[in-house]
Formats: sequence, C-alpha cells, structure tokens
Amino acid sequence: MNMSEQITQLGDEGRLLMAAAERAGTDAPVPTCPGWRVRDLLRHTGTVHRWATAFVAEGHTEYLADEGEPDVDGAELLAWFAEGHQGLVAALEAAPHDLACWTFMPAASGSAFWARRQLHETTVHRVDAESARGGPYTPVGTARAIDGVDELLAGFHARPKSRVRTKDPRVLRVHANDVDAAWTVHLSAGPPRTVRDDGRGSAADCVLSGSAEALYLALWNRLPLSDVTVEGDPAVARLWTENSAITW
Repeated sequence: MNMSEQITQLGDEGRLLMAAAERAGTDAPVPTCPGWRVRDLLRHTGTVHRWATAFVAEGHTEYLADEGEPDVDGAELLAWFAEGHQGLVAALEAAPHDLACWTFMPAASGSAFWARRQLHETTVHRVDAESARGGPYTPVGTARAIDGVDELLAGFHARPKSRVRTKDPRVLRVHANDVDAAWTVHLSAGPPRTVRDDGRGSAADCVLSGSAEALYLALWNRLPLSDVTVEGDPAVARLWTENSAITW
C-alpha cells in the first residue's frame, strides 16, 4: 500500500465510523470495547486524530501531549469528530512525503508513519462502531489487513512496552491462508521478536490461521479466537489475547 492509498482509505474509514456511530447513538455500548459507549469511542478516536494532525501539520519533532477529550455529546460530538477527521486527512494530503516529525515507531518518514498508523487506528475503531450499530462489518481489504498485522507484530510488539511475554520461550506462527503471508513470533521474557516468512519455518507451539482479515481483527482482539483456526497449544494463543492490548 502506498501513502496515497492509505490516505484515501483513511477518509473512507472515518466516514464509515461516523455513520455507524450516528446509527447506533452515542449512548450505545461498544461490544468490542467492554465498558465503552459510542461517545467514549468518538472522543478517543477524535482526540487521537487531532493529536496526529498536530505532528503532521506543525512538524513537531518531539513528543507533544494531546489536548484531552472534549466534554460534548450527541450531534455536537459527531460534528467535532467529523471536523477532526477531515483535518487529519487534509493535513496528510498536504504533507510532503519526506516529512520529518515525531513518531513512536520506525518509518520512512513522519507522514508515512502517521498515514499508516491512523489508517489502522481508524479501521479498528470503525469496527468498534459497527459492533455498536449491529449487523455485518464492512470488509477490510487483504492488502490493508496484511499491512496491519505487520504493524502490530513487527512494530507495536517489538517495542519494550509489549506485555506479551513468557518465562518459558514459545513460538507463535500466524498464517494467512488466503494470501502468501506468514509471521513467526518468538515469545520470551523480552519483547516478542517477529520474522516474516513463508509459513514453512521451524516448528511452532501454536499456529493461528485464517483469512488475512480475520487474523487482523483477531490479533487486535476485535474477533474471538474461535473465528480463526488455532492449532497446537491454546495457552500460547491466550497469552496473546490476554496481554496484547495496545497503548501508543
């Protein structure tokens, strides 16, 4: 996926999120985020959008805290979310592809990082909004799902912040069966180490397989593990689901 495609899809995902949130109503519970209601989802995602926009539009090269979540609800909250989402898309469209700004994972440039990160941020939270609305989810394209699994396994969980750890080393393999993509995740007392491979590497303690979309949503804990195939030791899969929640 190139940056232009990511920005276009980010625009689409934000509009889908807002439409689902409006249909559900801001007081509706969000099944994929226990304890949240749609208003919490909109406030969180909209705040993240504005936070990312500040780095892209203003070129901050050091960490900058967000401005906090607004105390608004209903139609005013939906309008606030739409304004922030549109501002993010516009900032990314205007940004040079080699923009230098603060990021929290390696990337070719600041604009490349934020386009990719906010696409996946918004996609996952669009799924949350659709879970509150009810009915089927809007499909996630295969290329985006593969990129999102890459970001999650080789990006987020390569950082010292990852809590997916085990005293006894284990190996988790993730295999997309609808496209040629697989990852071997070496688990230990340190941060996970992920290697992209062809799915035919050394033996794994547990293998998760399914479509790229199902793996993407399951690894983000938006689908239950029952929606993918789990082979081998299920405790390794549970280690992931119980410890993989992300903070930036």
